[in-house]
Amino acid sequence: MAGRHPVLATLRSGLVIRQPTVAADLAEILGHRFADPTLLQQAFTHSSAFGAAATRRRGLSYERLEFLGDRVLGLVVAEMLYRVFPEESEGALARRLAELARKETIARVALSLDLGRHLVLSRGEEEGGGRNNPSLLADACEAVIGALYLDGGLAPAKAFIERHWEALLGEDVRPPKDAKTALQEWAQGSGLPLPVYRIKGAEGPPHEPVFEVEVAVEGRPPVTGSGRSRRAAEQAAAAALLMEVTNRGPS
Repeated sequence: MAGRHPVLATLRSGLVIRQPTVAADLAEILGHRFADPTLLQQAFTHSSAFGAAATRRRGLSYERLEFLGDRVLGLVVAEMLYRVFPEESEGALARRLAELARKETIARVALSLDLGRHLVLSRGEEEGGGRNNPSLLADACEAVIGALYLDGGLAPAKAFIERHWEALLGEDVRPPKDAKTALQEWAQGSGLPLPVYRIKGAEGPPHEPVFEVEVAVEGRPPVTGSGRSRRAAEQAAAAALLMEVTNRGPS
């Protein structure tokens, strides 16, 4: 397991065992050396890594850090927009913020930093393409921002965000097209049948299930995505497949 998951050497009785050399590697990527490396480990640990104990150990996965990082990202990007576009109205700034803080944009940043290789996932999640799942990448990136904030305060989190979002500020702001629509348009433009979605299952308590959905397009291997609703899982699966076909081009 240590060879496949660089952030964690092993998971034993719910305890996270760290590899300091990996923390040093990530320190260079993130621009911050963690005083508390367990925060960094938590930021990359998906709840699936704990198997059946995932619900009890949710606090050891990245979800709480993701919650915090999302708020820090919004604050810093809002300030950046306020400074860079002094003539724009509140509505225009809000549209820019929505574009820059949406999952697809965050996943682009995570992909550019190759954060996926540090994710700690269950075997099933990994075999389902979890390391390249845009939703998981975006969540982990937000968790990293949360970890930076908790470990060093606003300064390192702000520096990380400014470094990787500055180039995105000037991009055209358009209403975000949802992944299912974009994948359907890609398939039609390629002369292929429409994508086919299939629910593979659902895990977790009845009041908070996590759905897993598979999407397939003719001539491509199926890709899975997960989410807290069927629609969210379909969107995650579509985004993952869309990223693959965009990066690889035609078959």
